[in-house]
Amino acid sequence: MRLIGVRDTARSIVFYRDVLGFEVRERAGIIEAVSGTARLQFGTNDFPPGDWENPLSPGSAILFFETDDVAGMRSMISAHGGKPSEIERINRIKMSVFELRDPDDHVLWFGQSYDFPDVPPKQRMLQQIMPGLPLDDVPAGVAYYRDVLGFVVNYQQHDLGVMDRDQVRLLLIARTDRHKGIGSAYLYVENADALYKEFLGRGANVQGEPVSQPWGLREFRVLDLEGNEISFGQPFE
Repeated sequence: MRLIGVRDTARSIVFYRDVLGFEVRERAGIIEAVSGTARLQFGTNDFPPGDWENPLSPGSAILFFETDDVAGMRSMISAHGGKPSEIERINRIKMSVFELRDPDDHVLWFGQSYDFPDVPPKQRMLQQIMPGLPLDDVPAGVAYYRDVLGFVVNYQQHDLGVMDRDQVRLLLIARTDRHKGIGSAYLYVENADALYKEFLGRGANVQGEPVSQPWGLREFRVLDLEGNEISFGQPFE
């Protein structure tokens, strides 16, 4: 569910119902637009996912909807008077997408995956990933991930740190001829904005505020003491 700000509720009802094909209903004085598992509520302000203390003006939201027929969805919207962009293939997320603006200038993305495996695996073989991040000074890195990024030490020796936070485990390894350069890892999170504020308060090397991307992730990045990059992404509708 996402609460978006609208300037003219009647106008938004017509757009989401007649152009996008949503079911619009009123519940306890709240107007909702529903399509499958997607649910929008209309209000006077936008609210970023998980942040109810910082209202934004109408038109600030970026919404991503996944469909099983992106071409059909675009054709339907065009037939109903909408003005969608052309369909693009975005290799990074393996999806075909198009963009549309609603009457309040909210950005709406519709996408369909084109990277389904031909044959589903018979058995789940992979269980957990543990990225290895190289460091010249592993003990200093362990202290940074513990004190600044909120990880706990699962195991530590002079050339190795096993760091846990929630369901994520990172390996801090000594930089050698075999493990050169810098590493990176991408972590999915529940609340990107709250985590960003936590890291700022602890003095982390944060590389900009969270940004809602058109591929459906609200993202920001952090660098550790030696330049390894940790990206954090929150999926949103």
